[in-house]
Amino acid sequence: MITEEQIKKARILIVDDNPVNVTLLTRILEAYGFANCRGESDSKRVLDVYREFRPDLVLLDLMMPDVDGFDILAKLPELEPDAYVSVLVITALTDRDVRLRALAGGAKDFITKPFDDTETINRIRNLLEVRLAHKIVRDQNEMLETMVRDRTRELNESRLEIIRRLSQAAEYKDNQTGMHIVRMSKMAYRLGCVVGLDQRHCELILSASPMHDVGKIGIPDHILLKPGILDAHEWEIMKTHTTKGFELLRENENELFIVARNIALYHHERWDGLGYPAGLEGEDIPIAGRICAICDVFDALISERPYKAPWPVRSAYDAIVAGGGSQFDPFLVERFAASFGELLDLEDYHGTGQNPRLH
Repeated sequence: MITEEQIKKARILIVDDNPVNVTLLTRILEAYGFANCRGESDSKRVLDVYREFRPDLVLLDLMMPDVDGFDILAKLPELEPDAYVSVLVITALTDRDVRLRALAGGAKDFITKPFDDTETINRIRNLLEVRLAHKIVRDQNEMLETMVRDRTRELNESRLEIIRRLSQAAEYKDNQTGMHIVRMSKMAYRLGCVVGLDQRHCELILSASPMHDVGKIGIPDHILLKPGILDAHEWEIMKTHTTKGFELLRENENELFIVARNIALYHHERWDGLGYPAGLEGEDIPIAGRICAICDVFDALISERPYKAPWPVRSAYDAIVAGGGSQFDPFLVERFAASFGELLDLEDYHGTGQNPRLH
């Protein structure tokens, strides 16, 4: 409901090249309690005044030198593209074509010179009610959009927290993986950027990739932490960490969880179809899984494990390059090799005994 006070406080811009008409309209408006009025007789300045004053209603003369009312009508929507631009045309013309042209250009109503006070005020009030009602609806929509954005952010933060907690749980099972998941997720993010994935997808990979081994929560310690080589039976159990991770993440259809469970399930698939658990081949493997396969193997090779010493960086790099077209996506390997220096955060290797540079 628009109140009388809101109507009387509305900002009204009067545009007429004849200062007498501006003064006359201003006095009429002030006599009816409209105190927030501004006049402009130089049509060249109208758009600048509009930007500064932000009127709720424009009383606009059509026939003016330099810039006429039709030109101004055409420009006003550009200044407030999401607003109800309220224009009441002032004219001494009664020509039907002129009125139709003005209406087509965005005018909402007309007042005719000489002015009838009562008619003028009633038309102004009608237009102001529409303008102010539109502003109220727009402000409410903006408030709702802000609330939705805030709620969405809270939900995303909650999902990220779940991801972090589950990743920590996996670390408790295998304390060798803590910095491994940090390094590989950063590398996966950068590799995604290098190969041209959009920023949103790269950020999802960064947030989701720490979950790639979450299924190891379900692997018995005597297998997960075995210092030697796994036998065939143990290896089959170890491979189930991919499907266990998928099961842990499958119930949520948020895009973060979709990417996370794809990475968990597919990061041990191979380009040649000889990987596990599904034996997918080539581009049937989701891109996030293909990216994380490279980054996971590289960092695992240069990391110490209960069953092996860390590899030199050059040897791990060479192993990834040699695996292009068989174990790994050849295009991703090509970009990995070409951009290797960009993919590593040297700070993450402090204290590891490794210098990740090749030379």
